[in-house]
Amino acid sequence: MIETIAALREALAGKDVAFVPTLGALHEGHISLVERARELAETVVVSIFVNPLQFGANEDLAKYPRDLEADLQALEQHGVAYVFAPSVDEMYPDGGTQIKVTGGRVAELFEGRSRPGHFDGVLTVVAKLLGIVRPTHVVFGQKDAQQVFLVQRMVHDLNIATTVDVAETVRASDGLALSSRNRYLDGDARRAALALSRALEAAESSGDRGIDAVLAAAQSVLMGEPLVKLDYLKVVDPKTFLPVDDGYKGTARVIIAAKVGDTRLIDNDTLYLN
Repeated sequence: MIETIAALREALAGKDVAFVPTLGALHEGHISLVERARELAETVVVSIFVNPLQFGANEDLAKYPRDLEADLQALEQHGVAYVFAPSVDEMYPDGGTQIKVTGGRVAELFEGRSRPGHFDGVLTVVAKLLGIVRPTHVVFGQKDAQQVFLVQRMVHDLNIATTVDVAETVRASDGLALSSRNRYLDGDARRAALALSRALEAAESSGDRGIDAVLAAAQSVLMGEPLVKLDYLKVVDPKTFLPVDDGYKGTARVIIAAKVGDTRLIDNDTLYLN
């Protein structure tokens, strides 16, 4: 484990690196990203950093799950060479950054509308981490679809010398997308949370009937679960991450966010509209 930027840069000098940035509280979804990183480069680096810039005033920064010892044990078993676990002061020695990366229009939609400033915090810390680690590849999970899109755009637009590799969402046997926040779900909420993946399945199976049928099918599933309070349900163009129009044909992505009890969850899937 390395805690300072200087020490990590010294350790990685001259190495071919694949990088997995995380907030910790690791689960099998994160481990799948590590396994993918091992296929891409000789040296795998994982960061564990709960980034305060991406949490709003009323969000769960203080109670976000942290278990560094368990995380280190899990990563040691999967061939990770270095774990970068900096303090907030190490990452933000001046109490913040005067310069921030902003995500533009897409960053203000969906997650960005519900969590103002969230993606500016994400992009800023990812840009810092990429500058520190300088990996040939950085690996993200598809579950955070809007984040993936924005990181890909940042890397492209700012000519950052890394390749963004996207790994498929890992799900429990009953279909629930794995998330660090799943540990907040009690029995009833855990059962109700399955409505998100079932809604995505319903949406996908309705793609041949158009956008209205897709949304209606998904909403019908969600309305059957009183513990689920929908935030948004949208179908977006993967190339722009903007909502598709009524006449859209081709591959699209349906995205969803909802509170299940007191826990906010997100999910997404690909569908084909014809």
